[in-house]
Amino acid sequence: MISLPKFDRSVSCLAWAYNERPLVEPFLLRIHKLLSETVADYEIVIVDDGSTDGTGEIIRSLQERIPQIRLVTNPRNLNVGISTQRAIQAATKEYLFWQTVDWAYDLSPLRLYLELLRDFDVIAGSRLGPIPRPWPWHRKLEGYLKMFRWGYLKIRSDTPAKALVSIVNYLLVRVLFGLPLTDYQNVVIYPTKLIQSIRFESKSSFANPEALLKAYWQGARIVEVPIAFIPRATGEAKGTTLKAIGASVRDVFGLWFRWKVRGPMDFRLRGSVTRVEESGCVTEREAGRIPA
Repeated sequence: MISLPKFDRSVSCLAWAYNERPLVEPFLLRIHKLLSETVADYEIVIVDDGSTDGTGEIIRSLQERIPQIRLVTNPRNLNVGISTQRAIQAATKEYLFWQTVDWAYDLSPLRLYLELLRDFDVIAGSRLGPIPRPWPWHRKLEGYLKMFRWGYLKIRSDTPAKALVSIVNYLLVRVLFGLPLTDYQNVVIYPTKLIQSIRFESKSSFANPEALLKAYWQGARIVEVPIAFIPRATGEAKGTTLKAIGASVRDVFGLWFRWKVRGPMDFRLRGSVTRVEESGCVTEREAGRIPA
């Protein structure tokens, strides 16, 4: 095991919660412990998204013990897209990343991933599993079809139904926008100034892919690292309701039409994508060399 000193740059962890009374205190204690062991200077920005079950009161109580916690309160339930953007704008440290209140992603290698910020602009997490290669077309199709195998569904989400929603969402973004990443809904670490400069146009969970797309179009060097999914143990996930899915699909197609069909977006300046495989080896795909 590689032992590294605490990361010497400041970091904000972002989270948002809607009626997560059973989970919010364990989450805040856990992320506080992880960051205190990993980072020299940090804050925890958490958005109470109009909760009615006492989630906000629990957060305010913990603030008395943990001064690094900063609470942003939505006047009503605004859902994940707006909560993401409000948390981003509230961050004050040099870098930021997010984690779900149900601790859906394995952050145990966080310190190692932070070290990559010395060579890359953005660290993007990817759930473990088969990776569709960018060429030729029939091998790409074969890779996409492998995503629907039972083994891959089990590591993608809590249930097969939610995994199917996740995969369809991924394929829509990949096919329509071409960003050569393996995952668009995972932990991502950004320079705070970079992501705060992005003008978000989506109001749904498409905010995460939108940030990655716009950072890539601005020329960001992205490195993709394996961050495994952890099934939710309690509470109810809010991101796969019909209302949430509908809002995301509307944003995907609406912004695809606005950016690609009407064409005001300048796609000429693109970044690069480097992938750290499970084996530890590194592969690189640059926009000008390898088709997405």
